[in-house]
Amino acid sequence: MAEAFDYQTAFSRNLGWVTEAEQHLLSARRIAIAGLGGVGGSHLLSLARLGIGSFHVADMDIFELANFNRQVGATIPNLGRAKVEVLTEMATAINPELDIKTFPEGVALNNLDEFLAGVDLYVDGLDFFALDIRQAVFAACADKGIPAITAAPLGMGVALLCFMPGKMTFEQYFRMKGLSENEQLLHFLLGLSPAMLQSAYLVDDSRVDLAAHKGPSTNMACELCAGVAATHVLKVLLKRGKVLAAPFGLHFDAYRNCMKTTWRPWGNANPIQKLGLFIARKRLGIR
Repeated sequence: MAEAFDYQTAFSRNLGWVTEAEQHLLSARRIAIAGLGGVGGSHLLSLARLGIGSFHVADMDIFELANFNRQVGATIPNLGRAKVEVLTEMATAINPELDIKTFPEGVALNNLDEFLAGVDLYVDGLDFFALDIRQAVFAACADKGIPAITAAPLGMGVALLCFMPGKMTFEQYFRMKGLSENEQLLHFLLGLSPAMLQSAYLVDDSRVDLAAHKGPSTNMACELCAGVAATHVLKVLLKRGKVLAAPFGLHFDAYRNCMKTTWRPWGNANPIQKLGLFIARKRLGIR
């Protein structure tokens, strides 16, 4: 006979790392996730297992074969199905009491206020190349005083940045306004990973094509992102533990056995960053 779902029992093994009162607080929090692909789907399932009670999730895509190497919902039965539908099913299979509001058209300027309404924290799961809407979402979070976290899957590691209310904003850090698309992509990449730990073991750089919006990926990086992001979600929501807010960041690379705490005052306007951008621009042939 199937065991009836009970929230207290289902998430009781979290206790010890969180108190009963903290677990109750997590159950009452609402998180927005835009993008349910490589990192976004893993974010949703990790946070559901943490016991978060409510979500806003947005994605307009369907599952395809090219997603199979890294996306948690990518399976043969799910080919052609909407990612938002599949991931909602997976999350509610973990906690059938979840309150999930879906945005199957994706997040856009015309629904951004609705997407962020009543949200306690935003976790970025948008495709790396979704420049315009990512900037709009982070700007809206800054205006509304919503903490916003991005964890980028780079190589076989994760690069984390947290944008906290009243501190450095996404635009102040990345400084992409008014730049060409290729320059924005370069600023985003170097801003995410000033240490560029992943560059040491890229065996075929022809697979990186910014103009064609293509790049290699790994499942290991996506799962590392989910763990690191969920940990910082916990710290922000429970108001305990040190949160490295931009211009500080964290880059862990499992392949390199290396972790760096990065610090770039003035973000991409930092002289060290400008040098890094110059070198990357020449390597990738960007003019």
